[in-house]
Amino acid sequence: MSNSDEILKLVVKSASDKRAHNIVALNMRKIGVLADYFVIMDASNSRQVKAIANSVIDQSKKNHVDVLDVEGMSTAKWILIDLGGVIVHVFKHETRDFYDLEKLWSDAPNVDVSKWEK
Repeated sequence: MSNSDEILKLVVKSASDKRAHNIVALNMRKIGVLADYFVIMDASNSRQVKAIANSVIDQSKKNHVDVLDVEGMSTAKWILIDLGGVIVHVFKHETRDFYDLEKLWSDAPNVDVSKWEK
């Protein structure tokens, strides 16, 4: 699976299955970064952050998506998963509020992911 749109759907479904909160996808294609999409979500505690990240990683591997890099797994406040065209940010709630990536990238259009959420 190499299509960024398909990877986005896979990420949203696997995160939603683990009860990720406030899933937001930003279309980064016209922004000039190296990814097509940023997917941002949060969880209430570190254990849930890790569970969501592990689910995204496991489902990606099962669907032949290359997991290029994973950062932040040891602290589980902000885990970044690089899937090539899709960059996944799994935050602990307070950390997401602090960094506020949605505001930083406010010129990127939101993608409606509600159809893939549980």
